[in-house]
Amino acid sequence: MNEADVREQLATVQDPDLGDDIVSLSLVNDIDVDAEAAVVRVSLALGAPFSPHESEIAGDVRDALADSPFEVELSASIPDDLSADEQVLPGVQNVIAVASGKGGVGKSTMAVNIAAGLSELGARVGLFDADVYGPNVPRMVSAEERPQTDGETIVPPEKFGVKLMSMDFLTGEDDPVIWRGPMVHKIITQLVEDVEWGELDYLVMDLPPGTGDTQLTILQTLPLTGAVIVTTPQEVALDDAVKGLRMFGKHDTNVLGVAENMAGFRCPDCGGFHEIFGSGGGKALATEHDLPFLGGVPLDPAVRTGGDDGDPVVLDDGETADAFKLIVENVANNAGVVRRREASEKR
Repeated sequence: MNEADVREQLATVQDPDLGDDIVSLSLVNDIDVDAEAAVVRVSLALGAPFSPHESEIAGDVRDALADSPFEVELSASIPDDLSADEQVLPGVQNVIAVASGKGGVGKSTMAVNIAAGLSELGARVGLFDADVYGPNVPRMVSAEERPQTDGETIVPPEKFGVKLMSMDFLTGEDDPVIWRGPMVHKIITQLVEDVEWGELDYLVMDLPPGTGDTQLTILQTLPLTGAVIVTTPQEVALDDAVKGLRMFGKHDTNVLGVAENMAGFRCPDCGGFHEIFGSGGGKALATEHDLPFLGGVPLDPAVRTGGDDGDPVVLDDGETADAFKLIVENVANNAGVVRRREASEKR
């Protein structure tokens, strides 16, 4: 067996999202056939760890080489054109912004459950509560430990395997944050640069609602893989969600999809299903703008209880937990599509 033989076998492996095989798409970084050790080492351009579709690709590669007498060793990386000194977050593979056009749609709940769900899959995850004026992620995960610092760098605490940073850690209890735009820009930039995030597969950013200074700072400062737009089914939320979509579009940021909160309520007494905020709005929004629909989460008292008690619903069992888990998988899959497409187009 030689490199050409391996490449021929790998050409039978299809990318489930990009519509071609991984060799034609240039998603094979390197092939090393070590005859002496009877090992074939294959490096793949996969950029979303624990994405179900990328795990599927890796499994198909192993199957394609299964008849070989050689052991197969796989690795995954997407080479970065920037040097380490030029990278803003050199140890972070994917930065995912969770945004909404308006408040009250459950954006922070979605961010917390996406982060906890990715960690539950096995990924290395950070959660940056960038909602400067209304930070509540620490309460939603019952983060009692505070960040540690030596005066120069900040070591974030962890909860549910997720590294956490929030303005709530840096202000007094119940103290309002009254800052103008330049100060917001300064503190967000400083937190990004001074926090020791380490090696992360995903950094989830919980943005404040709307399209203001914080969002602009993050769009101009961080290498976003993509954004998740959170909405509820009713028209007033959808109108504002469109503004968020346009903000990301103007800054050439990929939108990974639309997630819908409060998508109906199942009465625990009568078993009836009530569409309190309307029906299908998030899916219609995604269809209208040619975006993926990530999934809908029902209006469930367990979500409110989990947010108050610090237990993300995605870590539980049941219909609502499954809805969050589907969104987590879709976010990871779509992040992988973005990264693989970028890698393919560069070659």
